[in-house]
Amino acid sequence: MAEVFALAPPCVRITLVAMSTSRMAEIAALAGDPARANMLSRLMDGRALTASELAYVSRVSAQTASGHLAKLTASGLLAVEKQGRHRYYRLATGDVARMIEQIMIVAGDPAPRMPRIGPAQHALMDARTCYDHIAGRLGVGLADTLQKRRHVRLGEDGGEVTKAGERFLADLDVDPGAVPGQRPYCRACLDWTERRPHIAGKLGTAMARQFLLRKWIERQRDSRALTITPAGRRMFREIFDLTL
Repeated sequence: MAEVFALAPPCVRITLVAMSTSRMAEIAALAGDPARANMLSRLMDGRALTASELAYVSRVSAQTASGHLAKLTASGLLAVEKQGRHRYYRLATGDVARMIEQIMIVAGDPAPRMPRIGPAQHALMDARTCYDHIAGRLGVGLADTLQKRRHVRLGEDGGEVTKAGERFLADLDVDPGAVPGQRPYCRACLDWTERRPHIAGKLGTAMARQFLLRKWIERQRDSRALTITPAGRRMFREIFDLTL
């Protein structure tokens, strides 16, 4: 794409830049509305919700929520699935989730402005979902251990799993190849609260799914936070040397 852009005539390059900046402004305006920002943030746990659920989260009427959802869907930020009489909304792609996570980072950690941090904030910082993979202290800790043992190599442009890492993951029944869709096999995702990378891509998704299946972690209702179960604390300590 960069080569095509460089070889294009100047007038074409100017047009492409104008289209890109126009699109950027459109996306920023959509995500910048408080109600829509609440909807997008709520969908960061990877689950799909109905319009009424998203209206409740954003504290707007059903009619207002419907208008917001129509705009987010038309822009490509949300995807909608019909199931019987219900329509379920979810983030359209992992790129949308990464954008939201990065906005949170740029916006800054709200903790310094909070005189007191409650249990809900602590839970999010300990372990949470970032779309379909694990974030927070748990996610960063897993990434640190896998890199320290040379099971995974993470870089700015992506990541890779070593042969030793493939054997280690196979012992845990973690199979990134079984995750459908077109996305990177392994990549780093800068963590919103820890400001260090956790693992995303198919590997991050596969680990989250397997750890949920083994009940090492559990989803919390109406929250991105994850509960680390007693069994999970034991296994993360024994297998990954993580004390949580």
